[in-house]
Amino acid sequence: MIGVFTAEQIRTAEQAHARELANGTLMQRASHGLATAVIRAMRTDAADQQRRGRILGSRVVVLVGTGNNGGDALFAAATLAARGACVTAIPMADRYHSAAAATLQRANGRITGPADQASASSVLAQAEVVIDGILGIGAHGPLREPARSLIRQANAASALRIAVDIPSGVDADTGFVAEVALRADLTVTFAAMKPGLLMTPGAGYAGQVTVVDIGIDDALHQPVAWILDEADVARWLPQPGFDEHKYRRGVVGVAAGSRDYRGAALLCVDAALSGPTGMTVLLDPGDAVADLVIGRYPEVVRADRMTGTVAGRVTGWACGPGFTTGDADRTVVADLLQTVQPLVLDAGALTLLAADAGLRHLLRTRTGPTVLTPHDGEFERLGGDCGPDRMTAARALAAELDAVIVRKGPGTVIAAPDGSCFVDRAGSSALATAGSGDVLTGCIASLLAGAGAHGRLDGVGTVAQVAAAGCWLHGMAGRLAGQQGFATASSIADELRAVTARMSRLATAPAAWDDSDMSRWGRHAR
Repeated sequence: MIGVFTAEQIRTAEQAHARELANGTLMQRASHGLATAVIRAMRTDAADQQRRGRILGSRVVVLVGTGNNGGDALFAAATLAARGACVTAIPMADRYHSAAAATLQRANGRITGPADQASASSVLAQAEVVIDGILGIGAHGPLREPARSLIRQANAASALRIAVDIPSGVDADTGFVAEVALRADLTVTFAAMKPGLLMTPGAGYAGQVTVVDIGIDDALHQPVAWILDEADVARWLPQPGFDEHKYRRGVVGVAAGSRDYRGAALLCVDAALSGPTGMTVLLDPGDAVADLVIGRYPEVVRADRMTGTVAGRVTGWACGPGFTTGDADRTVVADLLQTVQPLVLDAGALTLLAADAGLRHLLRTRTGPTVLTPHDGEFERLGGDCGPDRMTAARALAAELDAVIVRKGPGTVIAAPDGSCFVDRAGSSALATAGSGDVLTGCIASLLAGAGAHGRLDGVGTVAQVAAAGCWLHGMAGRLAGQQGFATASSIADELRAVTARMSRLATAPAAWDDSDMSRWGRHAR
């Protein structure tokens, strides 16, 4: 897992390395990593084929703030100038890192006077690369002049835009943008990932993110959140043991669909069938939904009521896709809230929950783990704060409702009542299509049902991790579906099978996965 740390945690870790901070060692490590990343980006940038691969003679503009962020940028710029780039630094004020500025000048870099709008506009218009070293991770609130105008001009330029640690104008802890911020193609961040690079809207300004190790990891302790990597996801998709049978693998139950939204049941069941469980049960809502689903998936078992033997085998439930606000659906939600198996509530079930105090009481008092998967509108109706701090708000609602909250959207946040938190990086705008959430619900429920059957759900933090794994699989399936055109929920569900199959093989034979290129997820690699 990859840790995510706040600005305060980073500053505390730097202070633990006070000697290296004072003698400039940390800055030298940061600037070296920054220069390396900039050179790599310049060599691979395909926006301008004539510029591609060229360092010598490239026009580089550095926007320089008064703090250490500006020093990092100036030292990195000196490395570029020494390799033949034509570097111009534009400081925001008379005060900036003098040693770094002197190093740049010795390398034949040029430093202008404090930002003059006319000259700065001309330089930025001709720039091939812009490095934003105005503000670091400690900054909050809107940009001031001249930074605000310069960032606007940088955004309008055709240059490759690279942010130092965080795009200026983005809050490092929340991703909040007050007015304007650099729209970076690449952000080179130091020591660890910050929440603002993952949360919307900041993630949309960060571009690709590269983390540079500056040697303070030993002082970074409990992260504020985690990001799952492939190995973390794969562990929830084990291949069946030689002595396992369908019930031992787990049974996922699906309560979904209605007369108006029959397809929701299909999508949820499709995703559930892609998971590690050995059996899928559909709680028949009537309205010919079960006939439609079983006609397409004959392996699905129909359960006519909660009290039957078939429903009693279920080790994890998905509930709500395609539900309306009718009495029958409310009865199903109430019945499932009184079970002890892991339960995922989505869509119509969340609408019912938000409006019904009795259901919320059942939620808070149930003994089994519960996962809620609201989008922002549902999140607000459930009582969540839709302010700029998505992570803190998700944690607060998780604690209030005693449930794992999967707050969907760009940078999906998965928060548990015990404070555990995960952020998903696999999701993309390809998931913004009707029915996509139904697929996610079935995916998470199947993972929970499988883990529960094997006794692997050790507390709400583990439940949150399983939910985060489901988000990862769903997000990767969306990316694959998007490669074939505009993704639909059906195409996402189709790709989910390929993704779960490959991740299951990774759990069995990790040595077979020795490269990090996303191309391995292409159809040719199946």
